[in-house]
Amino acid sequence: MSTKQINTNSPLPPLGSFKTDKNLEKSFGSKELTELMSIIAEGPFRKPLHNIEKMEISSPSSTQSNVDPNIFLKDLSTLDPEIIFSFLKKSPKILDSFVEEHVSIEMLELWLGGKTYTKFQDNISLASLVGYDLPSSTSWKNTSSFERQRFMGTFFENVHGLMGDVHGTLLTQIANCCASVLDAADYVLYLADESAKSIWTYSPESITNINLQTIKEGSTLPCYVAATLETVICEKPFTDQRFPHGVNDTDENIASILCSPIILPHGDLAGILQLNRAFGTQAFTEKDNQIVNGYLAWGGIALHYAEMFQGMQKQRKLNDFLLSVTRSIFQDIVSMDKVIMKIMNFAQTLVDADRTSLFLVDTKTEELYARIFDIGIGLDTKLRKEIRFPKSKGVAGYVATTGETLNIKKAYDDPRFNREIDQQTGYTTHSLLCMPIFIRGNIIGVVQMVNKKKGVFTPNDEKAFQTFAVYCGLALHHAKLYDKIRRSEQKYKVALEVLSYHSTCNENEIWAVRNCEKKTKWEDISRFEFNAFDLKELEMASISIDLFRDLFQSDSRFDLTELTRFVLTVRKNYRRVPYHNWTHAFTVAHCMYCVVKSSAGIIDGLEAVALYVACLCHDLDHRGKNNEWMKVEGTPLASVYTTSTLEHHHFNQTVTILQHEGHNIFSQLSQSEYKRVLATVRDCILATDLAQFFGNKAKLFDIVKKNEFNWKLEEHRAMMRALAMTCCDLSACAKPWKTQYETVKVIFQEFYAQGDEEKALGRTPVPMMDRDTADKLPNHQVGFLVGICVPGYELLAKLIPGTVPLVDGAKKNLSVWNAMVKKQNEEKEKNNHENVDKEHLAVNTKDIQEVEKSNEQNARRKTNELNAIKKPNENNPDRIGNNPDDSNSVTQSVVRSPGMLSEARRNKLLKNSKSSLRIKK
Repeated sequence: MSTKQINTNSPLPPLGSFKTDKNLEKSFGSKELTELMSIIAEGPFRKPLHNIEKMEISSPSSTQSNVDPNIFLKDLSTLDPEIIFSFLKKSPKILDSFVEEHVSIEMLELWLGGKTYTKFQDNISLASLVGYDLPSSTSWKNTSSFERQRFMGTFFENVHGLMGDVHGTLLTQIANCCASVLDAADYVLYLADESAKSIWTYSPESITNINLQTIKEGSTLPCYVAATLETVICEKPFTDQRFPHGVNDTDENIASILCSPIILPHGDLAGILQLNRAFGTQAFTEKDNQIVNGYLAWGGIALHYAEMFQGMQKQRKLNDFLLSVTRSIFQDIVSMDKVIMKIMNFAQTLVDADRTSLFLVDTKTEELYARIFDIGIGLDTKLRKEIRFPKSKGVAGYVATTGETLNIKKAYDDPRFNREIDQQTGYTTHSLLCMPIFIRGNIIGVVQMVNKKKGVFTPNDEKAFQTFAVYCGLALHHAKLYDKIRRSEQKYKVALEVLSYHSTCNENEIWAVRNCEKKTKWEDISRFEFNAFDLKELEMASISIDLFRDLFQSDSRFDLTELTRFVLTVRKNYRRVPYHNWTHAFTVAHCMYCVVKSSAGIIDGLEAVALYVACLCHDLDHRGKNNEWMKVEGTPLASVYTTSTLEHHHFNQTVTILQHEGHNIFSQLSQSEYKRVLATVRDCILATDLAQFFGNKAKLFDIVKKNEFNWKLEEHRAMMRALAMTCCDLSACAKPWKTQYETVKVIFQEFYAQGDEEKALGRTPVPMMDRDTADKLPNHQVGFLVGICVPGYELLAKLIPGTVPLVDGAKKNLSVWNAMVKKQNEEKEKNNHENVDKEHLAVNTKDIQEVEKSNEQNARRKTNELNAIKKPNENNPDRIGNNPDDSNSVTQSVVRSPGMLSEARRNKLLKNSKSSLRIKK
């Protein structure tokens, strides 16, 4: 006989005094507790009827006449409970009579259970259900139904204390209860895998699945029950046609079997309970089925919440680890191997695997490789030799190629499994869980977990590891970046070391500078008009050192050897471009020397040091291109410095040189002085960006115009320094004409080189950098002097009168450029007139040529006609043509034809044409 399992929505024995203590709420959470209470109130549970207000109460006996009988007719809700309690204490016989006549045995049992519940709970505490042994069969039978309900209620309340193998441990307890209650000889418990496609025999001692069976009808009794979800009561289990394969390993002495499915509240199959009775005992009945189904319904619900709790525990554990991984990404990344070790060890713990391997993808060779393989112990596992194999080989290769997750329960039955490793190591692989690790949509690795310690890898394992795999990818990605950055840092150090060696001066250069013969007179050097074009590079370096020493000879904090190294290294770090080179740097520094000297002590001390050093270094490593070029081309410098790109780079190079050993000329300054000098050098170098010049000049011009400039205000001095830097940077415009002209030529050589490159890239350069507008060079210079140089020099002269030679020199050059522009305009106008004359003359000459050509054609035609007439006629000698005189007359008539122009007439026409042109002029 077979029956459907009892509906879990049908009434079940109530859980007496089910309490929602705070511990339960903390364990399950408020949401789960609300759901649980809803199930208890509406679902298969019904609350015990503790309310007795609806019971009929008999009238009190006549012996208690002192009590008002109408008291029982009043609305009980209006009575004070203390009055009732007082009355019952004084009249116990009335209570006894009431209980005897109106209270059922079940209610008395319920009351009795409530009185003894606390002691009972202490005796059978299920706070640690694992390993708990049920009472013997006899003691369980002798337990009252209330106590049994209490046991199940306590069991349910404390099921969240279960850890580890929830299914097996909890269902084993339920099976023990059922076997004891129904006097079963023994039982067999089957658990369903999470795919609900197969069942296996559960044994607490087993570490893997035993007797794995596919769920289907026409097989064994447990498979039949799992497929149909029907409870089967069978007295001839070995001959029943519904399960031709029998009842697995059940003893043949078994006479009766009750096999029932264990169903979770949401309808999934959790397992199968098979109860057996031997010959000589009563067969199982439908009543036994109801009892078993009642307990199994309770067990299914308890299991559901135990799984929920365990899931929360796992999620919390996973979250803790993910936080740990996140911390590792930003704090504990030492090497890729360390990160891989952490990932593999936690992956092993997460899914309870025996071994774990992580393979990374080599996209260049299309291979999988691993330096750490088969982690089975801990972080102290020794690193092994790197292994590699093709991406298309094995389970890991398949996952790396397809991106699919593989959960293989029987590895040797899968053709993708590579047995060679097992054969080499002697290890036996049963189950596999292999999953790809993605980053930005690309597979960067594969994690392979081998042999779950208990059972097979479940969908829950897959789900947990999918979340973990995201963080694995992030950790591996950051570890790769860390390794890449670390390698880049090492390369950078090597490159910096090489660059430092080749960009710094050596002892031979220092000796050469110290012994350099200087032919220039000092009185010439101290003038603004000094021309550096005639100097050699070493002589420039030597003079630079002399200028520095002359400015700060009273300050002993500047070491001569360090200063020499610094200057020579600065010289080496200027590129050999046409204009922004070492010669330009020397010229600017020399001009600043003259400005400081002419300031009559207004500029001195550390401010003067900063200005001089800034001028010497203001174009370090200039590439011969302007800031706009850097931005448009998207150069690395433009990425590092978004504004004043080259100027920031120049200052950065200055700091780099100062940091070289033996080059820090400011090493003897105090910390505050060092910071102040370096900040001033930075501001001064940035001030050489012409984009900042106009705003600074306008602001300073207004201050000077209002006679508000104050040398004691740092803000005013800073504006003065910025103006002085620009004036010195453009000092070539104030040099004598020869120097100015030679400088302009090299400047425009650099400009035109940039313009040519812009044209090659399909862009149109600005006119000043366009070689095709070279004829407008004087105009460009006039605009530059009028708009920038002269106003700047004039403003500086108002602050430092000793700089007037700069104004005078700039104005002289401006007058020469203006003269050149005027001469160009005159020549252009003259050329325009000559072009007009030539055009008119060409028109008249063309007319004459056309007339002559037309006359020539007419004369030729007439000649042909006359020749035809002139031909001899023998038959008629009197005709024209036979007379020689006729021939002469015809020839003369042709020569004198009106269509032909004589040489004299032609010359006369040309003469008249020229006269008319002169009149027009």
